[in-house]
Amino acid sequence: MTNIDTLSVNTIRALSADMIEKARSGHPGLPLGSAAMAYELWAHHLNHNPKDPEWINRDRFILSGGHGSALLYSLLHIFGYGLTMDDIRNFRQLDSLTPGHPEYKHTVGVEATTGPLGAGMAMAVGMAMAEKRLASEFNKEDCDIIDHYTYVLGGDGCMMEGISYEAFSLAGTLGLSKLIVLYDSNRISIEGDTDIAFREDVALRFESFGFQVITVENGNDLSTISTAINEAKSDTERPSLIIVKTKIGYGCPAKEGKANAHGEPLGADNVKALKQNLGVSDKDFYVPQEVYDNAAKLVQTCEELESAWNDKLLAYFKAYPDMKERWEAFFESGKLDDRLLDESFWQFEDKPDSTRNISGILINRLKDIYPGMFGGAADLAPSTKTNMKGEGDFSRENYSGRNIHFGVRELAMAAIGNGIALHGGLKPFVSTFFVFSDYVKPMARLSALMQVPLTYVFTHDSIGVGEDGPTHEPIEQLAMFRSMPGFTVFRPADAVETACAWFYAARSKDTPVALVLSRQNLPALKNSSKEALKGGYIIEEASKEVPDCILMATGSEVALAISAKEELEKDGIAARVVSMPSFELFEAQDEEYKNSVLPKNVTKRVVIEAASDFGWGRYAGLDGRYVTMNSFGASAPAGKLFEKFGFTVDNICNTVKELF
Repeated sequence: MTNIDTLSVNTIRALSADMIEKARSGHPGLPLGSAAMAYELWAHHLNHNPKDPEWINRDRFILSGGHGSALLYSLLHIFGYGLTMDDIRNFRQLDSLTPGHPEYKHTVGVEATTGPLGAGMAMAVGMAMAEKRLASEFNKEDCDIIDHYTYVLGGDGCMMEGISYEAFSLAGTLGLSKLIVLYDSNRISIEGDTDIAFREDVALRFESFGFQVITVENGNDLSTISTAINEAKSDTERPSLIIVKTKIGYGCPAKEGKANAHGEPLGADNVKALKQNLGVSDKDFYVPQEVYDNAAKLVQTCEELESAWNDKLLAYFKAYPDMKERWEAFFESGKLDDRLLDESFWQFEDKPDSTRNISGILINRLKDIYPGMFGGAADLAPSTKTNMKGEGDFSRENYSGRNIHFGVRELAMAAIGNGIALHGGLKPFVSTFFVFSDYVKPMARLSALMQVPLTYVFTHDSIGVGEDGPTHEPIEQLAMFRSMPGFTVFRPADAVETACAWFYAARSKDTPVALVLSRQNLPALKNSSKEALKGGYIIEEASKEVPDCILMATGSEVALAISAKEELEKDGIAARVVSMPSFELFEAQDEEYKNSVLPKNVTKRVVIEAASDFGWGRYAGLDGRYVTMNSFGASAPAGKLFEKFGFTVDNICNTVKELF
């Protein structure tokens, strides 16, 4: 350890403590304990370039313990990512670039939004998978054009969360050798010593996953940490876990090694004692010029690395001219979007079919349009119809496979999908039964928060699941996803609407999309159209200019609403049927269009959907009626269940007549 390295590490500690103290809010424990390993990684191992944060072949670094954000902001500031000292001073303040937890797209250099413990760990697995997939696509025997590492740092909390178990089990199975996990092992959690709830042998657990495990006994020993990282990089068969034993709140005499160092400011006197103990200036927010100069020199080396890589890429395209177009197809896939306008994408047999089956047909059309399409299911591909035919399975034996077997790991699957999307160059999708979206939800929320275009294929969308019963019949999940900001939900009624859903999802650049699909066959509807891309449209018009009432439905219930309309006409009631596959897309339309579909002067409205009515009030109005679910389902053939719960023409007609 050189003097400048020691000074840099302790400057990071002091700067982190100052941020938290000024904000009177934050988590000093992790930054103080992990500063040495983080600095060593960034200074001597991480290939990155602050002047080009989007460099495709950069190493990725994810701070899974996002509560330690002051550590990451200190690194970004010192290494020249554009965070000013004013930004550092505004830690955790309104509209600052230094929010409480790191946010992707908000702060340059932040690779993923983290905070929910373990999420960063699983997203790192996705990034490492993306690296393997792209390397298999582009690397040649004489040229490794995709060749980078994914590093993730987290602590005991990340190791306790189940998502980490799920993700790292898959990482070991896949042999993701360029995934390196730095485990800040301080044996302290918010409630005290981790022995109260966490006594397992983490090393043995990771060895059973198939990881190389390396232990660093002294978390301040930069030389040993560096040796451990080099050892991790030298293993070309296994991912690596580096257990770094640290002290939470290191350097603060009153709080080092104690639980109260985790999540509260140290206090002014303790910050002063910390700086004195570390041998750094007692000035607030002070970074010695030699620390900046040292970081700039290290960054210059990284700039040279990227420059050499850029030259290598040009030589690669010259040696393999056919690969330039292929490269653009992966990394500039928006250029391919116009191919979705080809009529062949929209052609289907005129016969009843499930929307999950139609989706499967579309996936196999899309995979020929987008070579970067990459995804799979949580052990349900035969049921969710998400297998890309002839594309092989992604595995340690075949990283060129495009079908991912996530195993029964829904939560990690969604986070891994986020990681793949964050990496860039690929178009990921994930899939499971809609009822199991409850397992997916926390990571889907991160998809929306990060604005990543991950597609969620949810099938078995209602009580139409039938005999499997209420444990497998989603009721409240549509309302759950519709309530999420920045997330688009699409429940299509037939093949054309399903094509609209995939058309939107495939072209999305900054919005996650859920396709909610039926298990049972649905009829091809005569008037379904690309108008579904507006979220809501008139699929059957009333027999007179101003309808007497409006029937609103989605998915399998649209055909039912059309049948009810025909019966109502016999009784002299002119009903308009509106298909509403996506609330979010409908809300994006202008007021004139929305009023043309749902005119304000027609207040007699009925909602028909085999799910909770929660969220429909804005469209039904105070006088509206509902043919929806207000209980869980039951176990019986689907037809019997729809009848039992009132999804019949007679019940809809009677409900409409209550309005008159």
